[in-house]
Amino acid sequence: MKKLCSLIFLCSLAGSAAATLPAPYLFENTEVRDIRAQALKRDYQVYVALPDSYRESSRRYPVLFVTDANYAFPVVRNIAQRLAKHAGMEEVIVIGLSYAKGDSAVYSRRRDYTPTVPRNHDYRSDSPKRVPAFGEAEAYGRFIAAEVFPMVAAHYRADMNRKVFVGHSYGSLLGLQILLTKPRTFEHYILGSPSLWFDHGVIFDREKDYATKFKDMPASLYFGIGGSETLAAGKKRSRSEQDADMVADLRDFDSTLKSRRYPGLKTSLDVFAGEDHASVFPFLLTHGLRSYLHRVR
Repeated sequence: MKKLCSLIFLCSLAGSAAATLPAPYLFENTEVRDIRAQALKRDYQVYVALPDSYRESSRRYPVLFVTDANYAFPVVRNIAQRLAKHAGMEEVIVIGLSYAKGDSAVYSRRRDYTPTVPRNHDYRSDSPKRVPAFGEAEAYGRFIAAEVFPMVAAHYRADMNRKVFVGHSYGSLLGLQILLTKPRTFEHYILGSPSLWFDHGVIFDREKDYATKFKDMPASLYFGIGGSETLAAGKKRSRSEQDADMVADLRDFDSTLKSRRYPGLKTSLDVFAGEDHASVFPFLLTHGLRSYLHRVR
């Protein structure tokens, strides 16, 4: 009887504690939708942030598609809303692209955001009993265009003629893969600290291949990077993760694009002094949005 009373008392305590747990903080005007990537045979989620005026208006809004949504979605949502409220910028719909369900962030983004399986790599998987996966950026880009876009267009008043891609690091690598295959997929690309060193600079090779096939690149690009993303003193620069000078790589890539003189290409680059790979994203996002969104009078 004493044991039973003790068990009832403990259960009562547990139930009472659960009942009084603080509620989680929820962002206003946000939604989460599940989506099946049919060709990839994987499940993802789409995070949606609607502008403050959405419920009271009938207009369509520019739409930002944000990679690495587990981190970037709340950052982009909040900065975009602040620019609209206090800096007179257009309001936008923000669409966050989640990692695959059941995958870690590292595993999902390595596979979905990279253009190739890197040569001579020694990467280890962070997922037990699974080898590292790479090189599915092209297929993931098709998933965005063929399945995410229609979902967004069907459920929201999104101006699908004003789509913005937002990526950082590997996310920018995905953006460059899309740019160099189907540049018209997005009307504007905000690409932060792209991992141009990946697979010995394979994106430089793909850019060169694009230039041999096409006379125009109809795209608006904004590049941003931290001024501290350079090579450590005493190291010899190479296109490898350990010895990359990411600022120099990005300047080289941007200069090469400009040298092509594509009539439909608009590109700009900002280097943010004192910022590094971890801190630069809010800065480049703000400037990248200002380079495309209109001021509302």
